[in-house]
Amino acid sequence: MKIGIISGSHRHQSQSIKVAKHIETTLLETGLADETYLFSLAGNPLPLWDEAIWEGDQSWKALLDPISKELSSCDGFVVIAPEYHGQVPAGLKNFFLMWKYEVYHKPALIVSVSSADGGSYPVAELRMSSYKNNRICYLPEHVIIRNVESVLNDNPDDNNADADRYFRERIKWALGILKEYAVALKQVRKSGATDTDKFGNGM
Repeated sequence: MKIGIISGSHRHQSQSIKVAKHIETTLLETGLADETYLFSLAGNPLPLWDEAIWEGDQSWKALLDPISKELSSCDGFVVIAPEYHGQVPAGLKNFFLMWKYEVYHKPALIVSVSSADGGSYPVAELRMSSYKNNRICYLPEHVIIRNVESVLNDNPDDNNADADRYFRERIKWALGILKEYAVALKQVRKSGATDTDKFGNGM
């Protein structure tokens, strides 16, 4: 079982990468995953999408092919979205323009991150507009980590003890659900029911 973790923050020093690393550790230490792939959008490593991708541009291929290989080998994903002005960061939306069959009919857990009491808008936005053609399958469960600076820190003194305990337990529980969806959807893909040359895009 291999789970990909997409950290959607543009910032080099972000709470999202802290959350991503905690999730990666949890997956491996609990045996929910045998392997992980952590891809961070810190520093905007992906240029804005343009039509040269469709034309087989070699510079795009050199950039995307190694990532495509990793995404293709993943059985499921965790998508971490900080809330920027009530929105998903532009780089994360751009990410979903790049790939299609690599995430096709694979489950994904949305984890939203907020410095205060927000975090619901990125969940709604991802569910509404990021899955149509790549057909990534968001779980009905999601996690919103509010007041993120006060939880999931390595130093216990930096944490709100009650909130930290709650989020660690909630994340572990949600990752358990993700694993079972990954097992189930592997069988769906294997069945051939999702294969189509006629209906390549969603409606």
